[in-house]
Amino acid sequence: MPVDEPHEYAVWTAEWRGGMATDVSGRGHSVRVDEPEEFGGGDTGPMPTEMLVVALASCFCIAVAWGARKKRIPLDDLRVHVRPHRQVGEPRHGAYDLWVESSTPQATLAPAVELAKRYCWVTNTITDPPELRYHHGPPMG
Repeated sequence: MPVDEPHEYAVWTAEWRGGMATDVSGRGHSVRVDEPEEFGGGDTGPMPTEMLVVALASCFCIAVAWGARKKRIPLDDLRVHVRPHRQVGEPRHGAYDLWVESSTPQATLAPAVELAKRYCWVTNTITDPPELRYHHGPPMG
């Protein structure tokens, strides 16, 4: 599958901090990722799977707000809630429930939500998973 690289993306780096904790940094930002104590971690940050849910909720929220602006739909408030569901017997999520909450009536906001479904990078990536290419050593180029 060809990959279009219109501009260079930042490399994000996870550095192990002992136990189950990593500090992830890139583009001038950093975040601690860890596992809860019951999974052997220190619970000093969200789990990696929770970071995926964070990415999904935040990207879809931004996409709905963008869609509302494009459609000239008034938007005073917006929340996107996401609940993951584990795929039985597998180490992955099998489904996500998303709720879009706003004081803007659902029927009025619906065109923005439909637009967000087409333009949210995270939902598009999850819906049609990218190729994963594994390398050894530091990133090249």
